Amino acid sequence: MLYPIMTFSRTVTDLSGIWDFQIDHGQGFAQSWYAEPLPDPIPMPVPASYNDLAEDVAFRDHYGWVFYQRRIAVPEWLRNSQRVVLRCEAVTHKAIVYLNGVEICRHKGGFLPFETELNGHLQGDDLLTIAVDNRIDYTTLPTGNPENYWGGAVRKPGEPQTENYPNFDFFNYCGLTRPVRIYTTPKEYIEDLTLVSELHGDGATVRYEVKTGGEAGGDCLVTLLDREGREVCASHGLTGELLVPKAQLWQPLKPYLYTVRVRWKEDVYELPYGIRSVEVRGTEFLINGRSFYFKGYGKHEDSFPNGRGENLVLTAKDFSLMKWQGANSFRCSHYPYSEETLRLADREGFVVIDETPAVGLAMFFGGGANFREGGSVDTFDPEHGMQTFEHHREVIRDLIARDKNYACVVMWNLANEPDGKAKGAYNYFAPLFALARSLDPQRRPMTLSSVQMAGGPDTDVSARLSDVICLNRYYGWYVGGPKLREPCERFREELREWEALGKPLMITEYGADTVAGLHDTAPVMFTEEYQAEYYKANNAVLDEFPFVVGEHVWNFADFATSQGISRVQGNKKGIFTRDRRPKLAAHYFRERWRRLPDFPENQKS
Repeated sequence: MLYPIMTFSRTVTDLSGIWDFQIDHGQGFAQSWYAEPLPDPIPMPVPASYNDLAEDVAFRDHYGWVFYQRRIAVPEWLRNSQRVVLRCEAVTHKAIVYLNGVEICRHKGGFLPFETELNGHLQGDDLLTIAVDNRIDYTTLPTGNPENYWGGAVRKPGEPQTENYPNFDFFNYCGLTRPVRIYTTPKEYIEDLTLVSELHGDGATVRYEVKTGGEAGGDCLVTLLDREGREVCASHGLTGELLVPKAQLWQPLKPYLYTVRVRWKEDVYELPYGIRSVEVRGTEFLINGRSFYFKGYGKHEDSFPNGRGENLVLTAKDFSLMKWQGANSFRCSHYPYSEETLRLADREGFVVIDETPAVGLAMFFGGGANFREGGSVDTFDPEHGMQTFEHHREVIRDLIARDKNYACVVMWNLANEPDGKAKGAYNYFAPLFALARSLDPQRRPMTLSSVQMAGGPDTDVSARLSDVICLNRYYGWYVGGPKLREPCERFREELREWEALGKPLMITEYGADTVAGLHDTAPVMFTEEYQAEYYKANNAVLDEFPFVVGEHVWNFADFATSQGISRVQGNKKGIFTRDRRPKLAAHYFRERWRRLPDFPENQKS
């Protein structure tokens, strides 16, 4: 799926701005709100999560449908001569799109784009309505449990559900969280582009495949342009190779982006593209043939009052803070991030672990891998499991289709903290790993982030499936805190077990909740001093093991969660506050990461 851009043959209209908005308490569809102007709307910015934009707990925690609406007008000459496409970058979690009261498409999945052609539906002055459902259950990713939440049963059997019960520890922000756009192409158009690089000596070969829509035939010209816009090489045909002498490589924090320009019939599309290689060899993670060490974080698309709404100002600030610290990478936890974020990561040279929204396949999860007591080893839960599994497959397909060409993306993470030792786990995940490997033209490594309760390599399904072992571990916080020496010795013992696998390993989560401004002369839990000492103790263990290829702090910044007695206005594990003020640990990592090389050649100093 190509990102919408303006070229000689294409236009883009951004529908960001103030829309009409109304919460549905059960009457919206019966009263056909999608067919007429909303009866009692309030103004709502798009893109944004709606939850924090009214001073009302019931508004923030609404369960069910909401309606967005605005009028659009596409010029007649565009309607007649061009293909007109409506594209929603992310609608959380389900959407029904109407034009002039007629349903034109549906979509499930809150973190990836979908689009539909408007030709044949447009009249000139048109009413666009998008109904959005925020409910989560076994059929969605992330999952919600209609019967339980982390604290146990919350409603009696037979009672109607009136709120979401998330199986995940971040707030269920919803709405039109990323831009809605209308773009146009010629009626015979470039539909997709796939690029794969192969390095040889100081040169490279870029294999390409162009997919088109419309009648077949016609010459296709693919040109590679350097940073200054000069032609480097070119090739004719819908498939072919670009031979690049003395290729400039995309390097972590030192990126070089070419432009791939495709011309087919009347259509022109341009794609920024970095030439680089990614490989796992033994216990090393290699970028461009050199052993790479991940320094960075898990993050969240989270800010106040945007919620999970796209916030490009904050994204730019985050990248500046990451460079200030000496970080070189981040993980898209726990869902695919905005495509604008990935485009900026490509441009800035940050390495990215791209992740599906498969969160909550544990705890009280009853689907997919039969994570209930007594589940079968080789069958799925017939009531809930296949619905989860099928949506998981859809998300993997859509994620790789969107992000396959980004140089910054070096690994796919297929799930966060599933119950990886449960009966049925292997038979749930094995076909998903196989699917992802078959879909990715660049053959990137695959992984999942393993929860502590899944155990070690003898029990955790990741040991058999992942190319890189990614562990979420909290020795000295959830395990053993407030002591540090004994938990870190247990951490050391566990790493020795994983080392025997002969695979590279990185820590994708470790951290301690810390209230900014809370200090003590001794490192007491929840103080900034304890967070810094926690990281020093854990990092001392990591530095003992050459097969460890990275450390991702949990979390970059404090973020919102559902309310609970263990959360004080959200998760406070950030090394920055939610408004990006550094805690003591941020300064500690600045000193550590600026000293620790990006390419240690497997020798950390």
